Amino acid sequence: MCAWRRLHGSVRTLRGSLTRGSLTSTAVTKRHQGPCGSLTFCQSLSTGGFLRSDFIKDLEAQLAAMRKKAVDALPGSSWTPFQINPNLPPETADIVIVGGGVVGWSIAYWLKQKEKLSRGMRVLVVERDPTYSQASTVLSAGGIRQQFSLPENIHLSLASADFMRNINEHLSVVNEDPVDLQFNQSGYLFLASEEVAHIMEQNYDTQRFAGAKVSLLSPQQVKEKFPWINTEGVVLASYGLENEGWFDPWTLLNAFRRKAMSLGVMQCFGEVADFKYTTSVTSAWAGFYDYNTFDQNGIIGMHPLINNMYFATGFSGHGLQHSPAVGRAVAELILDGEFKTLDLSGFSFRRILTQEPMLEQNIV
Repeated sequence: MCAWRRLHGSVRTLRGSLTRGSLTSTAVTKRHQGPCGSLTFCQSLSTGGFLRSDFIKDLEAQLAAMRKKAVDALPGSSWTPFQINPNLPPETADIVIVGGGVVGWSIAYWLKQKEKLSRGMRVLVVERDPTYSQASTVLSAGGIRQQFSLPENIHLSLASADFMRNINEHLSVVNEDPVDLQFNQSGYLFLASEEVAHIMEQNYDTQRFAGAKVSLLSPQQVKEKFPWINTEGVVLASYGLENEGWFDPWTLLNAFRRKAMSLGVMQCFGEVADFKYTTSVTSAWAGFYDYNTFDQNGIIGMHPLINNMYFATGFSGHGLQHSPAVGRAVAELILDGEFKTLDLSGFSFRRILTQEPMLEQNIV
């Protein structure tokens, strides 16, 4: 071990030169003298043209990468030195939709669908629950019916049912699987006692006039069609013949979201704690609650005091089934300044200010 503790020697330094064809070097010799004897190390380093070739290629690749980065960093490019976090919102947006449930994504889809001539509109959907575990959309039973007492709700159901029957004509995405909504069309059955039979008859007349296919049944007809039902106390029944049934809410939500994002809609996850009304935001949609205690109907339309804020909320249990038609209506109101396909002005926020409820009799 004494030899390793008393190492002495001489080292001739590496001398090299880059010539036309090769990189050469002198030998490196180390001589170590110790009391136990001497030990000499000799190593030669010699490389040929292949190493020079690899070195030049690597250098050229690095220079090319630097040139590309410099070009990308010029004004007008999308290059950024920061890593993009998809959960963060963009600095600016033209329309911000607060609430990424099925109604919010329907609005986003229809906004981009109507914007076929221009792709410059920046639409952002903000959702506070990325898992959707507490979202009313996915907790819904997924039913759709046309048996309402108000013509507006009946027309919303008819339009939404037509959308769902032909969903792949609207929400299909190239190179993606078709949407399987699992729309099972089986009618709703309403039963009425003596006290409310007259209301059912009135609703039936309204529904038929609006174009819904509904049939009134006697207790005997109900028993023949559904023998397991106890008809004691039943004097009249109403049964939907088409455009009623149930479907998969999660599939509808994801179909809207997938299609909207394919059209350029952005999403981020977070909670909007406050609104700042500046010129950088041209429109906004916000949902505050699921149940409208005023008249059990949705609030759809512009805020009465803030002209760039729109409501689509408070549907009291039928927001999911009406989401395709509501999304189209709100997009029309934002982009066209008025309702085009369905007149939903009766659902505006103004009725709450004037204390003029639009009562829906058929709330399940």
